Amino acid sequence: MLSAVRLRSPAAAALCGVLGGGRQDRAGLPGGPRPAAALSWSPPETDEPRGSETPRVLITGGSAASRASSVRWVLKHYGVDNVILSDIKKPTPEVCNSGPFVYADVLDYKNMKELVVNNRITWLIHYSAMLSAVGEVNVPLARKINITGLHNVLDLALENCLRLFVPSTIGAFGPSSPRDPTPDLCVQRPRTIYGVSKVHGELMGEYLHHKYGLDFRCLRYPGIVSADTQPRGGTTDYAVQIFHAALATGHFECYLRPDTRLPMMHISDCHRATLEFMQAPDWQLSLRTYNIAAVSFTPEEVAEEIRKHLPHLRVTYNPDLARQTIADNWPMRFDDSNARRDWGWRPTYSLPDMVVDVLGVLREQRAKAGLPSS
Repeated sequence: MLSAVRLRSPAAAALCGVLGGGRQDRAGLPGGPRPAAALSWSPPETDEPRGSETPRVLITGGSAASRASSVRWVLKHYGVDNVILSDIKKPTPEVCNSGPFVYADVLDYKNMKELVVNNRITWLIHYSAMLSAVGEVNVPLARKINITGLHNVLDLALENCLRLFVPSTIGAFGPSSPRDPTPDLCVQRPRTIYGVSKVHGELMGEYLHHKYGLDFRCLRYPGIVSADTQPRGGTTDYAVQIFHAALATGHFECYLRPDTRLPMMHISDCHRATLEFMQAPDWQLSLRTYNIAAVSFTPEEVAEEIRKHLPHLRVTYNPDLARQTIADNWPMRFDDSNARRDWGWRPTYSLPDMVVDVLGVLREQRAKAGLPSS
């Protein structure tokens, strides 16, 4: 294996050998005979990047506040000398102080390739994307970032023999998908550009894995709940907003119906799942894309749990047609039995645990900022 990529055939070895020296034809292998050395090269059977070396990690979309805790987890495990954050936006002070940061546009293939080659990258974590509700407002831009940007990242990973992680989402399913529970393999057919782009990414990654040996890995995240996350236009953002509103004003107006059930996960479980999945030996993986689950709740249920700590919380409901329609087409619960069986996934945060943690962190944040809590 080279850079954690298991090449399963001479064609796969040839692809890394030939394309590794230059981009050539991005639609496929360049014409003419392949070098004999590439065809005869046999990579060692190991699941660690370059033997036992620590992976060199490039994270796209790493400047967002919502990714700050993700970045901290990766930095904690692999160190500032082995992790590079990138984005097209000016990073927050926290991101600037956490480790190396570079400007990188996933639509600029040449710039991305320079970063990969010059920094000896072996793992690429691709977070750059436009989310569900925001993507529906600007479909052309969402298509450009979520699909064209993904193609650049897939090409880079294939040509440079990288281990590639691309997150997917509950939004990768649609109204014809089984909703309770939703298995890993079923009809998907989403109805948002975000979901369509994620299904496209899942299938492209799986295709390149089976055809060329690309070490592609993908997790379908549920809604993520974190005290450090600011809403970014996602349909599940209410589950973050309600905590802020509960402490700030004691009132929250929810844009979903009170009985809208969606799968959710504490941010710490999300980070741990991602790292455990990335570290799992290739031979353990029966799939390239897995569901991961933790809890599933409705706005009414999370409000009731918060009221155990803040009895005065008042929630009103004013469903937004666009986001409610999206939520009604998404899974109510994930079946993550394959992840549990293949690589030992287990969540740790229940709904009560999640509420206690998020309220505690937000109270501390408000106290440090001199803000009262209702």
